[in-house]
Amino acid sequence: MNKIESFVYNLVKNNYIIKNLVRNTYQMCYDLLPNYESSFSQPPILRESSFFGFHDVTPFSADGTKHLAYRLTIPLRMPSRDDLLEVGYWMGENFAEWVHLGETGAWNYHKGCRLQWVDDHRCIFNNVADGRLCADIIHVDTLKQTRLSWPIDTVSPDGKRATSFSYERLQAMMPGYGYLYGDADACMDEPLSDKTGLFMIDLQTNNRQLLLSLKELSAFQHEPTMDDTFHFVTHTEFSADNRYLAFLHRWYKGTFHRTRLVVYDLQTKQLFASPTTGMVSHYHWNRENGIVAYCRMENIDSHVYFSAPDMKEWKRCGYPQLNSDGHQHFIDNDWFLVDTYPDKWRHAKLFKVNRITDEVILLADVKSPKAFVAPDPDHWWKCDLHPRSDASGRFVSFDTVHTGIRSLCIMEL
Repeated sequence: MNKIESFVYNLVKNNYIIKNLVRNTYQMCYDLLPNYESSFSQPPILRESSFFGFHDVTPFSADGTKHLAYRLTIPLRMPSRDDLLEVGYWMGENFAEWVHLGETGAWNYHKGCRLQWVDDHRCIFNNVADGRLCADIIHVDTLKQTRLSWPIDTVSPDGKRATSFSYERLQAMMPGYGYLYGDADACMDEPLSDKTGLFMIDLQTNNRQLLLSLKELSAFQHEPTMDDTFHFVTHTEFSADNRYLAFLHRWYKGTFHRTRLVVYDLQTKQLFASPTTGMVSHYHWNRENGIVAYCRMENIDSHVYFSAPDMKEWKRCGYPQLNSDGHQHFIDNDWFLVDTYPDKWRHAKLFKVNRITDEVILLADVKSPKAFVAPDPDHWWKCDLHPRSDASGRFVSFDTVHTGIRSLCIMEL
């Protein structure tokens, strides 16, 4: 954002209805002007009508030969309960061979069905059975399947545990991020509940426990703004050493939205809350237990690197060149990928950023057609780039609509 855009953004950022109205009006003015073509730092591999979704897990297998993905079976509209999403992976030369693994009715455009690797040979994704949300673990070689009794959000790096929460509660507060199915853990009549919150599932025994209730979270470093609001958790992620679990704790009421990043030490049972001022949107761990997050620190929105799970020490990254929201994914301990939302030209950008030197390198600049703008909170079909890399740092994967079709893009780094 330039200085004028940043000034206007700061005026309206706390009310998402006004913010979206200003953004849409601003972009419509530039729609009247000639636009420019999308560009890439390397020739991209494009798989149309395929996507992966969120930025927090890698779709690549450990050896880099397989890329988990979905294939769409419907045109651009919100899915109904009858609309299934095809689940599988791309492999072979230029990831040109599609391998079908299954289908699911529990999906959305942003996070898919939370498809991810459990280990080198098994993957997991959310599904629906007899009208109830569940999760399926599939061995990609034998297609042997194991069903869990609850949906998952994120699997621990050692493949032993997975997080879970109420997707009905999430869908009510963030339409387009949950599913079209209710669940027994929603407690929708309780804005603040001690019966629901963040759950942990043992993937070997199919047992589940309530790790932290919403009431416990509200009591921890309680803020007055938490009173008389609707609480929920989302965006969970384990540290690389399996010791820490991070997540977003959110409390909403109408257009009033507040979020903080919370880290839970699974060994000592200690909680840490980010020293942010009301806003955290996205984050990602590196292998040194550092976290990069887009958040509000000292009333400035930027990408911030927290050097330890207690989040006491921090620095801004790539600021002020990078002064707008985006989704991060670490390539290694120092370099991370991050995207931007579509700008006034309806172009989204993908960058590679060094957290230490603040070097920012442009990797892609892709157009996002007006058709993919969400017209209202109940029709959330926009496409964020959501960059992800493989373990070796050779490839970057992201979703794109620059051809007019939601597509998976794989490009060499």
